[in-house]
Amino acid sequence: MADQADVETALAAIVANALYPKGIGVPSVTGHVCRIYRGFPNAAALDADLASGVVNISVAATDGTVKNVTRYPRRWIAVAPVKQELRVAVAQQAATFSGDCAAGQLAGIQVNGVVYPYAVQVNDSPATVASNLVALLRMAGWVVDYAGTTLGVPGADEFTATVVSGAGSLQEIKRQIQDFKISLWCPDPAARDAVTPVIDQMLAGLKFIPLADGSYAHLVFAGSTAQDNAADATLYRRDLTYSAEYPTTLAQVTPAMLFGSMSVTANTALVANIQS
Repeated sequence: MADQADVETALAAIVANALYPKGIGVPSVTGHVCRIYRGFPNAAALDADLASGVVNISVAATDGTVKNVTRYPRRWIAVAPVKQELRVAVAQQAATFSGDCAAGQLAGIQVNGVVYPYAVQVNDSPATVASNLVALLRMAGWVVDYAGTTLGVPGADEFTATVVSGAGSLQEIKRQIQDFKISLWCPDPAARDAVTPVIDQMLAGLKFIPLADGSYAHLVFAGSTAQDNAADATLYRRDLTYSAEYPTTLAQVTPAMLFGSMSVTANTALVANIQS
């Protein structure tokens, strides 16, 4: 089911794709080094980044009240499968992505039995899919080798990767509107002025964003503020606020089973070790 964390993850991926359309293995479109993550920055780490000229971009739900906008009848809606065009090839502890991306696909890396899933966005490419999976793995503490469309986890005992397309049926059981803040923590005004429009234009151009359960969030611009704190001459901040309306759903058939196994005998189907 969709959750606040799924929306934050999708927004962080869109921001990363806007700034690094060819993946984090090459410089950003503005030339600035940008660190993108969910949650708010650690003060000591932020100070060190600002001193080094690194822009931090955090994505988090605001403290405002979540508005309940449940209004649709509960009924099962079929999720049409997406034509599978994104591919991944695995060799030892490395995965290489190729092909074309489409919303509704789910890419995943499994390392030592733990799954790291990524919902493919409309502005993705094989390079950005690999790049966003690298970010998830590094956040989990893994040392990752990365170049272009290939990522590797040399320290993994078990490693595999796959791409699947959503299918099955979803039932919406509630719906909510929640504000999410994309905060830019910049070392100087020039960096802030260069990075902000790249992110804002990308988000403003998207009406719906796909979530990992196969549903979509409706995205609307909700405001922007700039903060120049005289007490900290090295921090120039800009907040972009976007409102997301998204559902909480039940899945009759898992929209995308990334890793697992199934056996069928006579009239019985046994599904084991499902991870998505």
